[in-house]
Amino acid sequence: MKKLMAANWKMYKTVEEGVKTAEELTGLLGEMPADREVLVCPSLTMLQAVCPILKQAGCHAGAQNFYPSKQGAFTGEIAPEQLLDLGCTHALAGHSERRHVLGEMNELIGRKVTFGLEAGLHMILCIGETIVERRLGQIEEVLARQLESGLAEVLTTARAENLSVAYEPVWAIGTGEVAGPDEVLAAHAFVRAKLKSLLPQEGGRVRILYGGSVKPDNAAAIIRLDNVDGVLVGGASLKADSFSQIVLA
Repeated sequence: MKKLMAANWKMYKTVEEGVKTAEELTGLLGEMPADREVLVCPSLTMLQAVCPILKQAGCHAGAQNFYPSKQGAFTGEIAPEQLLDLGCTHALAGHSERRHVLGEMNELIGRKVTFGLEAGLHMILCIGETIVERRLGQIEEVLARQLESGLAEVLTTARAENLSVAYEPVWAIGTGEVAGPDEVLAAHAFVRAKLKSLLPQEGGRVRILYGGSVKPDNAAAIIRLDNVDGVLVGGASLKADSFSQIVLA
């Protein structure tokens, strides 16, 4: 199983800046280790320009969001088939900022996972607890609920090659705080067990990524932990040199 090293550029960069970063990144990666797979999720504005650069280097391009419907009267949204037309192969659903800043609920996130998979995208379902939920001892309850709702409609159809889960403790995103090894191990072990329960045939092979202030100086230690099959990187992915170090860690 290859480690999926994913970059989330969030709402940063102009098209020109995105192209420059993609070119720098693919140049720095060179011959990637055989066990690594690279995904970059830029803003929608630059997908058409960045996708060909990434594809030529053997990397994937993904979307940070979409609306779970075919083309239609959904002003301001984008459909999975439009993303595929641009060259996207992957998409995120349920990122903590979509949940906690933009108010997306579990039901909508589950619809996105279902619709994205049916459209042919590799879906990455993001889950994670807030600091309040952690302090209240609700970590497993929260993760279970998010997994159950996110996968509710694909329990018999999801395939490991088209689905990943990203555990991102909300309190560790963009804060500089990182879950310690024991915390990551415990959370990922729980997610793995839950995936096996929900998806008996596929759950053992679904990749589980860690996201939360991943940087060049901690990536190697994180990626070598049990049940960590990749990382989802935010701030440190905005510069080609730092993300390339993470990919090659």
